[in-house]
Amino acid sequence: GIVLELLKEAMFSKLGDTKGFLIDGFPRDLKEAEEFESKIGEPKLVFCLDCSAATMSNHLLMRNPSSQHSDSAETIKEGIESYYEASKPVIAYYERKTRLCKV
Repeated sequence: GIVLELLKEAMFSKLGDTKGFLIDGFPRDLKEAEEFESKIGEPKLVFCLDCSAATMSNHLLMRNPSSQHSDSAETIKEGIESYYEASKPVIAYYERKTRLCKV
């Protein structure tokens, strides 16, 4: 709720200054998509970066190799599986509305 309110405030404060908004990583699940539409409005277009689990894993493993907190391959695999499970309903939702663009 807090993130959505902050997002709403930021978007409404810039309405006259922009042609649109690109929101990275949101919505993460169907509930967030529905809340966004009810509180802010329906998006005109939703992008989905469609890549393989191997590509995502390689990117995450290479993002900060010197960090002491770098993710293990197993942690990354679990995170990717969780992402796929949460995003499937969101992708299907926007495919039905014909607002989804896979890249």
